[in-house]
Amino acid sequence: MAARELPLWPQGAPDARGDAEADRPRLTVHLPAADASTGVGVVVAPGGGYRILAADHEGLQVARWLNRRGIAAFVLRYRVAPRYHSDISLRDGRRAVRLVRSMAAEFALRADAIGMLGFSAGGHLTAAVGTRWDDGDACAPDAVERTSSRPDFLVPVYAVTNGFLRGRKADEYTPVDTRVTATTPPTFLVHSHEDAIVPASQSTLFYDALLRNGVPAELHVFGHGEHGMGLGADDPDFGGWAQLLASWLRRRGLLTPERRVALSGRLTRDGKAMGMAAVTFTPVDDNAPPARARTSKGQEGRFAIPASHGVVPGPHRVRVFHMSDRFPHTNTGAYTLADAVRYDLGVLDIGEAPLRLDV
Repeated sequence: MAARELPLWPQGAPDARGDAEADRPRLTVHLPAADASTGVGVVVAPGGGYRILAADHEGLQVARWLNRRGIAAFVLRYRVAPRYHSDISLRDGRRAVRLVRSMAAEFALRADAIGMLGFSAGGHLTAAVGTRWDDGDACAPDAVERTSSRPDFLVPVYAVTNGFLRGRKADEYTPVDTRVTATTPPTFLVHSHEDAIVPASQSTLFYDALLRNGVPAELHVFGHGEHGMGLGADDPDFGGWAQLLASWLRRRGLLTPERRVALSGRLTRDGKAMGMAAVTFTPVDDNAPPARARTSKGQEGRFAIPASHGVVPGPHRVRVFHMSDRFPHTNTGAYTLADAVRYDLGVLDIGEAPLRLDV
């Protein structure tokens, strides 16, 4: 399974304590089929407690899954203890993001679609890069160092986010939750309730910080699964996190370079607004983001979707859902509709023009 290797520093890594394999941080490059590429790249950081690198199930296998989704993957072999402190790992992580971004054109990537995904200690490294990034040094003689180290999205999986609160290796797992700001990248978090090595509260800490700072985020805590599950191929529930990630990337509009637009219109049944109703727009393009809106009789059936949650113009499968005949709701609890009614409007070409949808 030979893969192209990219040394982070071709002339030798700063602060290196030797020239053995473990002293030479690098990336292995794994690219999707050219005709399936989404233009997205991900730096993958395997876990291992900042002591080892679990490079198979938290590295190569993750890269191959990303490739099947049309995403380029760059597995990071960062420096670890006892020879290196996690601050050196952080330096490697930031350099990895810079390097991939600086080579975006060569790998047919979008420079604004470079994310980072990491497991356990690699998840801590991912969150550390996401909260301690910089814009690059415009005066640096090394062109890579002039490039931003900010990932465009983060995926920490069963990650340590605060070693002090965890009560273990506090000097290595420096707090990242306290460093979250409004500029922290959008984040997708994964954990399991049964994790006895890194409690799920480490992910909720980071999520709460993201929420406080208005950073887009999604958190999944599965009921089952021990620490170190990787993609969870052996668990039918935890193993679903990767598909949830793919849906999140799509919903965020990260899998397409096309511009999203705002959408507005009016939704009626036989010309009249329904008590409570919704419309969904599912693009025929599997990489374009879906969109949805709810409306009511109180809004006279009108809806508006901002560009941040909007559609990429093109063909969409349009469905309308009628959920209640009552608006406003009352304190009687009286029923009006036994089941939500779905109307399939077929495939429509959706753009920026206001829509008039009647079922």
